Amino acid sequence: MIASLPMYASPHTADADGRLWAGIRDRLRSAGIAAPDHLTLLPGELIPHWCDPALVLSQTCGLPLRAVLWDKVQILGTPDYGIAGCPPGHYCSVVIARADDTRTRLSTFAKARFAYNEPLSQSGWAALALEAPHVLSGPLIRTGSHRASMMAVRAGEADFAAIDAVTWRMIENAGEGEGCQIVHRTRPNPGLPFITAKGQDAAAIAGALRAAIAAMPDPDRAVLGIKGISDIPRAAYDHPIPPTPDSFRR
Repeated sequence: MIASLPMYASPHTADADGRLWAGIRDRLRSAGIAAPDHLTLLPGELIPHWCDPALVLSQTCGLPLRAVLWDKVQILGTPDYGIAGCPPGHYCSVVIARADDTRTRLSTFAKARFAYNEPLSQSGWAALALEAPHVLSGPLIRTGSHRASMMAVRAGEADFAAIDAVTWRMIENAGEGEGCQIVHRTRPNPGLPFITAKGQDAAAIAGALRAAIAAMPDPDRAVLGIKGISDIPRAAYDHPIPPTPDSFRR
């Protein structure tokens, strides 16, 4: 059996993630469900990990869910991170630029250098590729992570980037957002769902997950930012698949 919490994992969240998993694990074992002692160290490629039939629990992004995992996993629920301006269980992308950039409207960044984390990211790529593709007419710079996209903008290596709003809050809480400004917020989308493999007991795992989140101590809740779990219909994730970055290149 394997489990992971990869989407917002960082050295800052590692201890709280570990305690959350311990609460889930103990509840699963009490229900007679096998669960690993510890969260799995993240592999280089998450898709094979998410497709593993031994997956008890993980969290994925909306774009890989609908593009790759749709018939391979079950949704357990969607965490609510309390993002301002978004319904419970939803989030958005914040589009950032350097603090000294005089452009303050998204449309004025057309033909500018855009940093994105990866092509299979809802918040870092798909949100703008579907909502405002006209602004992605300049150089496209793949960075590998939201934080790296922020750093590319801050260092002047890119002009703007789309960052997951939950990640951006964590960046700001860590004092790393200085030198950047928000110039746009995308439309809200369903948040990053917790998943389990197709053959697992989804109802029991979801119950353990909800109970463990409800029992989280306040300091861990503050670190992870999770307010609770929302039941978002699976159909709400079934948005169009965006064009790839390669299709935007001239």
